[in-house]
Amino acid sequence: MLRTWLVPATGGNHDCEEQTIDKADTITLWRPTGQAELDLVEASGWREWPPRLPDQPIFYPVLNRWYATKIAREWNVPADGVGYVTRFEVQREYMDRYEVHQVGGRDVLEYWIPAEELADLNAHLVGAITEEADYRGPVGDQEFTDAHHTLGRTLPAAWRTYLQGASWFRRGWITGEAYVWLNTPREMLELHHAWHESTDLHPGIAIIGGDGSREQLVLDLRSDPAPVLLVDITSSGWDNAIRQADDVDELIDRIEAGTFDYDFDD
Repeated sequence: MLRTWLVPATGGNHDCEEQTIDKADTITLWRPTGQAELDLVEASGWREWPPRLPDQPIFYPVLNRWYATKIAREWNVPADGVGYVTRFEVQREYMDRYEVHQVGGRDVLEYWIPAEELADLNAHLVGAITEEADYRGPVGDQEFTDAHHTLGRTLPAAWRTYLQGASWFRRGWITGEAYVWLNTPREMLELHHAWHESTDLHPGIAIIGGDGSREQLVLDLRSDPAPVLLVDITSSGWDNAIRQADDVDELIDRIEAGTFDYDFDD
């Protein structure tokens, strides 16, 4: 498959030139990324990895999303409260000079790029660095207390357990097509306020997430268990809602398994 990519010109500067590169000529790599590093990647226009610090002699990209996710959740989130999974493409011919290191189980695979060679690696990136997922640390008790007082209803225990776990999926791509953004209770109340009278048209609503655009993932707290429904921001009532999961436990299981996708059929 031929695709057109913006490829950084050799020399490591920010100028890009348009080239047509066969996807088979690139390799997909992943990296668990902390907030400070992601901010520097964003400042580069998502085109470069920042130079290593003096105590960071090696740059470690990994070969699959599972391994990057494991590190982001088990290391970055406890250390910083947030961990990102990023994805990027590199010219395969360039990466052939490096050995793949298996540092654990079968899928625990990574490259070891010396810090002094990182600028050269950046020169062989194909396309932009992409944020694939964002994981967060536990949400405080006060947010759930405030939500309970405002809603007059309690959010499902499974939802509280998930958001107060060691790490939870904040936002990102579940499948190639499904982008999910989950809300903390505080963000949920802010959305309720922004909806104004639309919230009144959906009694018992709790906006727990969405697709980052028009579609909202909501709970109907009038039922126990509360079903997970999809509601457009222009919805005039519950009659327009589309069921996505029987309860929040099912939603969490499908997000964690990487199998969730939106159902747009009535």
